[in-house]
Amino acid sequence: QEPLVESGGGSVQPGGSLRLSCRAAGYIARDSCMGWFRQPSGEDREWVAGIDSVGKSSYADFVKGRFSISKDNAENILYLQMSSLKVEDTAMYFCAARYVRDCNTRQSRDFGYLGQGTQVTVSS
Repeated sequence: QEPLVESGGGSVQPGGSLRLSCRAAGYIARDSCMGWFRQPSGEDREWVAGIDSVGKSSYADFVKGRFSISKDNAENILYLQMSSLKVEDTAMYFCAARYVRDCNTRQSRDFGYLGQGTQVTVSS
C-alpha cells in the first residue's frame, strides 16, 4: 500500500481555486506531522505548509492568506485548500508525513514519507 496518495490537482485560471487531498495509509500514525511541498518544473522542492498533531498549521510566506491546510484525523486525510491561485503556483505538489509528531522543520529530508505528487497548473 502506498503511504500517501494525492488527488485534486488540475488546471485552473489565475484567481481560481483547487483543493488537494492526500490519503495516508493506515500504518502512518494519525498524530504524525504532515505537510505539503511543491516543485516547479526544473526547480528545487519547497515547503508549502505543515500541520501538527493538534492542528496547529504553518505556511510559507508565499502562500499565507491564500492556502489553508487541514486534516481529517478520523480518516487520516490531509487537505490543501488553494485560493487566489497565481501562475507562479504552478508545480507538482507532494504530500509528506514525518515519523514523529514534531513539526519544527521545513526540510523535505526530515519527512520519511512522500507521495507521488499531483500537478497543479495555473494559466490563462
